[in-house]
Amino acid sequence: MALRISRILHAGYVFGCDGVDIAFDPIFENPFSRNCHAFPDVRFDHARIREHKFAAVFISHYHDDHCSFDSLDLLDRATPIYMYCLFDEMFDMLRELGFTNVQQLRTNVPVTVGPFAVTPREALDADVDAMFQIRAAGMNVLNVVDAWIAPDVVSALAADGPWDMVLWPFQTMREIAVLSPSRADHGAPALPEEFIEQLRELNPRYVVPSSCQFVQEPWSWYNHAMFPITYAQFERDVEAGLPDARVLRLNPSVSVMLDAQGLTFTDPLAWVAPVGEQDVDFDYRPGMAAPPTSEIARHFPALSESEAMRVLAWCHDGMLEKYRAMELPEDSYFEEPRLWRLSIYDHTGAAIDFHYRICGDTIAAAQAGPASWLTEVPAAKIFAALERGESLTSMYVRVSPGDDSADVVDDPLIRCLFNEVFGAYQAAQLKRLKGVDGST
Repeated sequence: MALRISRILHAGYVFGCDGVDIAFDPIFENPFSRNCHAFPDVRFDHARIREHKFAAVFISHYHDDHCSFDSLDLLDRATPIYMYCLFDEMFDMLRELGFTNVQQLRTNVPVTVGPFAVTPREALDADVDAMFQIRAAGMNVLNVVDAWIAPDVVSALAADGPWDMVLWPFQTMREIAVLSPSRADHGAPALPEEFIEQLRELNPRYVVPSSCQFVQEPWSWYNHAMFPITYAQFERDVEAGLPDARVLRLNPSVSVMLDAQGLTFTDPLAWVAPVGEQDVDFDYRPGMAAPPTSEIARHFPALSESEAMRVLAWCHDGMLEKYRAMELPEDSYFEEPRLWRLSIYDHTGAAIDFHYRICGDTIAAAQAGPASWLTEVPAAKIFAALERGESLTSMYVRVSPGDDSADVVDDPLIRCLFNEVFGAYQAAQLKRLKGVDGST
């Protein structure tokens, strides 16, 4: 008996054994998560996905590139959904979507589905995500998903070997660098030292560069600034550090059979259709100048009058109320009185500037003057964050902090839009899927 492993997209996989299929973090959309475009490009046959029967679906965490209700909406509502999440609201939303068997995963507590034993393992940020250990057909596979791993957990996992395959998150996304380009480190990209050290300790037969199978919109400068590690570099560095391991690239739809003797390719997923060249690689350009926000904003459609009014009203009142209700982080740049300028750009590239006086937990509109902290963002993205659950990585926010020691995520706009916000993307999807009459 062999274990079949098929790539869907990004962190999505289908594991098959003895006629039983289970899915991990399934995404059946392109683009997904608002502005993530499949890389390499693919299409999905939604009719065939609706016909496919999964014995279970496992979801590692609630981020919208791993848990999308538009994708889950294609599945039979009797499909068991196992999810690692600390928030009861997510399970309530899954049930509201119509799923009748929704289970909360616990680390180190295995779940048996047919021939599979799936055990969530502890990630470094245990408040957010988990990894998966999958055993079937005598094989032992670790799906790291997006997680970073604590040293003691790696040692425990190594003791639970031998490992036949590890699905490893090979990219090191530069979210802060694109939020604040003036602070970007333009040195040569390199894998974190702990990547090779941890893989050596796990000592798998096969390593799959996993997650991050996407780029942003074709015009986006993020495509040359967000992802510094190429597939080629990952393969070179990992095989140099682990000479007995093989790095195996799995593009969307590609399937392999894994057993004790080795690995062979088999029929691809029939409902995932590759489009164009598949062995594409990332094109990182260190030192690339970021385009002005006025230029970026022109790529987004005009807001309607009511949508524009929603954004302006929030900038005048709603944001201030949210800021005052939050607790200021320790050692915040805004512990001292500061003048903050927020510039929002419409579809023509024209800006409206708002000025605020901030001191600690207080904020008030202020007269224009020399600001010590600058934030720029397209108006369309503020509306999307307020109404559609837009995530920070697709906002095209540009932050110029007051000094080099200030924390970029101390930005008042970022805090007001995203602090203490959970499940906004899924809630917006659910509202749209249910429709105004409340039916799915």
